[in-house]
Amino acid sequence: MIRIAVVGHLARTSGDFSVNDLPGSAGRMDVLCRCVNSSFFLSHDLRRDVECYLVLCGGPATDKMIRISGEGVRHLNPDERSTGALLKRALSLPVGTSFREASPGIQVRCGGLADLASEFSFAILDEAGGDIRDEPELPEAFLLSDHLNFTGEERGILSDLPSYSVGPLSLHADHAITVLLNEVDRRRMI
Repeated sequence: MIRIAVVGHLARTSGDFSVNDLPGSAGRMDVLCRCVNSSFFLSHDLRRDVECYLVLCGGPATDKMIRISGEGVRHLNPDERSTGALLKRALSLPVGTSFREASPGIQVRCGGLADLASEFSFAILDEAGGDIRDEPELPEAFLLSDHLNFTGEERGILSDLPSYSVGPLSLHADHAITVLLNEVDRRRMI
């Protein structure tokens, strides 16, 4: 199982946004939708062995986390708008600290980066990290930021985690996920 977590710094933590304006009213939810799609879609199939976590930073009292499981997800289509609609439905539910199912394979709960980092041993995807191709063994959980850099507080939470780069240039988060999963695929085929 590969876990990919993306921190969404501006994304709405409630479902009161328009799927017709994911970059605006949803606070750059479009970036997170592209990350979800990059985590799962193959040419004519889905990656069933991936879990994608979206950590939405609304503030300590309103942070939320969405978990999407490739094994169970249904109704996920490759366009941002339909992915946004699934996320909107999840964020519209009243939730506590335990995951609640919003639709098949998509669950939501309250919680932030510190909560998720305490549950899994992540490696950070960061252009300043060591080249992932130089690593003899890949971790099974990766964490990256949306279109913004990690904040100082987030870097403090993540300070002890290893950091890897997927290439010599800075990539969009969704592209970094694609390159990462390509590296995972190549190693599995050997």
